[in-house]
Amino acid sequence: MSELRSNPWTTREMCQVYDNPWIRVTHRNVITPAGSAGIYGVVHFKHVAVGVVPIDDEGYTWLVGQYRYTLDQYSWEIPEGGGSLYESALVAAQRELMEETGLRAKQWTQLLELHLSNSVTDERGIAFLAQELEIGQAHPEETEQLQVRRLPFDEAVQMALDGRITDALSVVALLAANEWRRSGKLKF
Repeated sequence: MSELRSNPWTTREMCQVYDNPWIRVTHRNVITPAGSAGIYGVVHFKHVAVGVVPIDDEGYTWLVGQYRYTLDQYSWEIPEGGGSLYESALVAAQRELMEETGLRAKQWTQLLELHLSNSVTDERGIAFLAQELEIGQAHPEETEQLQVRRLPFDEAVQMALDGRITDALSVVALLAANEWRRSGKLKF
């Protein structure tokens, strides 16, 4: 199978329709790969999404529960947040883990990098494993009303599989960590 590496799209015109500290939305008039005129809306994220799968020596992990305004529902997720495009994703992940759960980790391993909704956004996510944990005091942001839950890692994986966890970064990170464990790359 050959890969198409050159961009078959042509942008004819682009205008910004919305901008805030987190996202910028542009409207684009394009020529599609088929050669016809079309439109495209693009949401540019000004931060990278970072997530953490913390795992202790007993095989437990931590999830964070919060009400998600955009979904109008409660959501269980791995500790996660946004990091500046100009800082290390690891530094952002360390900060988010500490803020949301109070945990600090001595061992960090990048688990994966992915694009979260690449049909309309350029949002990039990076997930880490955090091990050799130290428990401390959480310091959530003022806009966060969080519930923190420690549970067996296998239960968190089951939640990702049965739809109790629907956040994309959380599902993928938990399943990837589980695959690492299955293959022997991760031990606990």
